[in-house]
Amino acid sequence: MSSHCTWCGTDPLYVAYHDEEWGVPEHDPRALWEKLVLDGFQAGLSWITILRKREDFREEFDQFDPEKIAKWDQARIEKALQNPGIVRHRGKIEATVKGARLFLEIERDEGFAPWLWSFVGGAPIQNNFSDMSQVPASTPESIAMSKALKKRGFNFCGPVIVYAFMQATGMVNDHMTGCPRHAELSRPSIAG
Repeated sequence: MSSHCTWCGTDPLYVAYHDEEWGVPEHDPRALWEKLVLDGFQAGLSWITILRKREDFREEFDQFDPEKIAKWDQARIEKALQNPGIVRHRGKIEATVKGARLFLEIERDEGFAPWLWSFVGGAPIQNNFSDMSQVPASTPESIAMSKALKKRGFNFCGPVIVYAFMQATGMVNDHMTGCPRHAELSRPSIAG
């Protein structure tokens, strides 16, 4: 009998995230940037903590509109630091503002989504893990993407954070082979 990946437990919010979002190939540049930012905010915390605060993050961060966030000044950063609904970490908020400006540069020059997807050859890597213990914390691809992001000036994007980002955005299919989502996301119409 197949069963869902165990990492999402039984929390309805987490199960819905697993069933509907995690591992689905994402090509929208703004959505990719939002996920990269939120994965950076997760550093040192659990993903369910961020997931529970995601709507507050979206409200505070102008729906992750990079054009708006790139214009934030110190006063706007201070305002965000007062919001108890988000993770109030000055370094991560400042990194988000800087990241918005970097996103706009990359989007203009080569396209943010194509640039990120180039690290996996433009298509999802299909893994076939049957047990969570087989899943790596990072891979050569996440190390390469992390180095490239850091070289561009991004922060909070180490290889482990980047691998979690790659899993979440479908750049790799790390659903367990016994999970129904593994087969669903392995189909060519989904994977490409």
